[in-house]
Amino acid sequence: MANTPYPQSYYAASANPVPERPPLQDDVETDVCVIGAGYTGLSSALFLLENGLRVTVLEAARVGFGASGRNGGQIVNSYSRDIDVIERSVGPKQAQLLGQMAFEGGRIIRERIARYNIQCDLKDGGVFAALSNKQMGHLESQKKLWERFGHTQLELLDQRRIREVVNCDQYVGGMLDMSGGHIHPLNLALGEAAAVESLGGRIHEQSPAVRIERGANPVVHTPQGKVRAKFIIVAGNAYLGNLVPELAAKSMPCGTQVITTEPLGDALAKSLLPQDYCVEDCNYLLDYYRLSGDKRLIFGGGVVYGARDPANIEAIIRPKMLKAFPQLKDVKIDYAWTGNFLLTLSRLPQVGRLGDNIYYSQGCSGHGVTYTHLAGKVLAEALRGQAERFDAFADLPHYPFPGGQLLRTPFSALGAWYYTMRDKLGI
Repeated sequence: MANTPYPQSYYAASANPVPERPPLQDDVETDVCVIGAGYTGLSSALFLLENGLRVTVLEAARVGFGASGRNGGQIVNSYSRDIDVIERSVGPKQAQLLGQMAFEGGRIIRERIARYNIQCDLKDGGVFAALSNKQMGHLESQKKLWERFGHTQLELLDQRRIREVVNCDQYVGGMLDMSGGHIHPLNLALGEAAAVESLGGRIHEQSPAVRIERGANPVVHTPQGKVRAKFIIVAGNAYLGNLVPELAAKSMPCGTQVITTEPLGDALAKSLLPQDYCVEDCNYLLDYYRLSGDKRLIFGGGVVYGARDPANIEAIIRPKMLKAFPQLKDVKIDYAWTGNFLLTLSRLPQVGRLGDNIYYSQGCSGHGVTYTHLAGKVLAEALRGQAERFDAFADLPHYPFPGGQLLRTPFSALGAWYYTMRDKLGI
């Protein structure tokens, strides 16, 4: 049987030690079978186990193999489309409920880290950096919007203030969210997996779900075993493949690229980001960066529609890094990798149920670190009969990409080009 290792990323190279988790090789019965050991699956499993259910998690590769273990490691609140966009689409009542949940994921992450003593380099504080006066105006409106939903840990930064937290002359201002922050994302996933096992949950790596036998007592088949469950949670996101064909039609895997420098040393690292906050700019195709626990700069950006792996990641991302920090021109890049996230046409997550007992959440659209932790709680609530919050997500409208799977990539790339040109022209 094939053994899928982690990609050659900084996160994999600096991961905390973990036990072997053997593939499923027999037939088991459980209350809930979770497909995917990323944040959505692990968060769901934890909430279910804490409420007394039996849980088995199947992972096609390794815990956190997908976006959960490859992302920029930034705790960013709300959704890929903000609450005002949701409100215009679905009305004030549904938007009110979704708005109340928009800042919950970060609190769940911190609660998990504290309760289970997860070592993942948690740092508080995230900056949204504006490259134009138009973007600064958007941040001013965003602050008012978020405060309307009770989120008050925000500070607008003028040009002088942002230079105090980001040593970069590109920005006209920004907004600091002290409930944002950053973590080592793979170590967070590994710590959550250990928490699952501490509560009696079972995790099987190298155990891809190859078929779901639907019905009153659904069965998930793997190459060497099967799991019979009362409920199934599908949490594969961009790495689900065609296991559930109806979930593939309204989503598209996309790739993003990340590089990590050699250790910079305390003085140089502090000169770049004096308060050790993470940063993302306000462009449609945004750049994002932060310091690692050992004082490397982790810098990401770019989107490859259709999730192809670029031939030279460093050639794509290093110029972006040097535009922000030209003082790093002689610094060596130690790691470069790509990872996939799942994009929806609305840029909002897709949540729902197939039949009576198969639940799913997917399509974070690049905004998944906090949302996936919230999704786990919402899915667990729904399985236990508390469906109000689940329904608020499930009722969001979703549409297939124009042109179907054949044309979704070029159409999305064309749309991204349009918004990128608007960013560059400041219109």
